[in-house]
Amino acid sequence: MGAVTDPRPSPAACATGPSTGPAAMGTPRAVRPRLIATDLDGTLLRDDKTVSDRTVAALAAAEVAGLDVFFVTGRPARWMDVVSEHVHGHGLAICANGAAVVDLHRGRKVVDVRGLELDDALAVVEALREAADGVSFAVERSGGIHFEPSYPALHPDPVGCVAPAEKLLGAGPGPRPPLDHGQPVLKLLAYHPELEPDEFLALGREVAGAHAQFTRSSKSALLEISGRGVSKASTLAKCCAERGVQPEEVVAFGDMPNDLEMLDWAGTSYAMANAHPQVLAATTHVTSSNEADGVAEVIERLLLGTGPGPAAPPSGPVPDPARR
Repeated sequence: MGAVTDPRPSPAACATGPSTGPAAMGTPRAVRPRLIATDLDGTLLRDDKTVSDRTVAALAAAEVAGLDVFFVTGRPARWMDVVSEHVHGHGLAICANGAAVVDLHRGRKVVDVRGLELDDALAVVEALREAADGVSFAVERSGGIHFEPSYPALHPDPVGCVAPAEKLLGAGPGPRPPLDHGQPVLKLLAYHPELEPDEFLALGREVAGAHAQFTRSSKSALLEISGRGVSKASTLAKCCAERGVQPEEVVAFGDMPNDLEMLDWAGTSYAMANAHPQVLAATTHVTSSNEADGVAEVIERLLLGTGPGPAAPPSGPVPDPARR
């Protein structure tokens, strides 16, 4: 997987040509890409959660060139305002690690949901409570997030209902919290104050992996738990199939473990230079960091028909996995 073989005119926004970065030139691609799938935090967004002018220009140029762009993120739909004003014709976002598909052109309307079944969510809560003393939970429903009393303030959201996870999931004796239990559960979040993040992820998969999909994207020991078979990759594959787009026509970007399946599925994958070591080891290409507009760099090269080919991981210290 390397450069595009069918050169396309470069719009004015990309007229400066390819920038330099850690990715190297390689063998030309046999298939011209039709779709770009990019993570947000630690990937498309800079560390201050903004979209750079260069990236905005590259997204606009991709639209002019006929490339679709899907934003594929662990964020819920209500956090998508960070890119809503820059979407141009790229109105589709895959949110909550694949649990929701959102139309950004229609006020962040959720158009498809792949939720976590309540029985599976309860089984996960029970297994993690037994295996990891001190764990606390939050429940992300389509209408908002709800917390256990001991769950830390990790999310920039108004506090929803506060109750034990079992109650938030509609189980257990006694009155239920005043929330809409008809709203699907998109994600279950599990936090541990002491365990190392990758250790906690491995433990979750071991004790409850039969009930749900486990991943993570935070620098802390925070697990993101979706329905069985639900991931960025599986929902992206579904959306692409509906549009007649093949995996080899997809270029994907990511930086954290919750991107791994998507990067493996796409015909061409790029790790950011700031990516988690597992992501750097798993991808075919490496582009510049999110702070250096690595996604825009590759889009510019693709539009010029000179996309970078396989590259060795950047030299220097191992990237900080705290970048999301």
